[in-house]
Amino acid sequence: MNLFSRPHMPRRTPTVPPRPAAPASPASAPVLLDPALAALTGEWIIDPAHSRIGFSVRHAMVTTVRGSFAEYRSRLYFDGRDPSRSRAEITLSTASVDTGVEQRDAHLTGRDFLDAATHPRMRFQSTAVRLKSPDVYVMTGDLTIRSTTRPVDLELTYIGNVTDPFGYERVGFDGTTTINRMDWGLSYNSRLAEGGAMVSETVRLQFDIAAIRMTPEGG
Repeated sequence: MNLFSRPHMPRRTPTVPPRPAAPASPASAPVLLDPALAALTGEWIIDPAHSRIGFSVRHAMVTTVRGSFAEYRSRLYFDGRDPSRSRAEITLSTASVDTGVEQRDAHLTGRDFLDAATHPRMRFQSTAVRLKSPDVYVMTGDLTIRSTTRPVDLELTYIGNVTDPFGYERVGFDGTTTINRMDWGLSYNSRLAEGGAMVSETVRLQFDIAAIRMTPEGG
């Protein structure tokens, strides 16, 4: 008998109840702004006495050296209603680097690294801002070191705001980003006998910012 000549008997398909729609992924949910942040919209300036713009880098593969820049200018605009309209510009004096060791500071400001005599300024200028979570912002910007400009992403965490006893409105942010110094031409290196570099190529930049609201001219 030819098996292919048998009449075809349709197979009953069991009834399956429709599956409920999967809930939306939390990652796809929009991040909601705190309405209270709208009151912070305006121009701000970093308070150097209560802020730190610094860096940390691994030294000799076994320890971390930390330093900061003592002199800088800043101009900030924060938009609590629309973070994408926020912006920042910070210009630092390369000669003002301070790691607590005079000989090391002289090396950092020399031609092997920052070359402060030829390039007296470093600069960060924002190009875009987005809200990552209710208190975390990602600020993309152009970082210029030794006349080389490259984009970086700075993650900023909103700490809070307060009016101090002198009547100044203050707001706090902590920020960090990691760069490869080689990308900006800071290519000095000395190798260790055990292998590895005396100074790591990876540098972590840190922004501990206390900003004061600028008073409108004539206000």
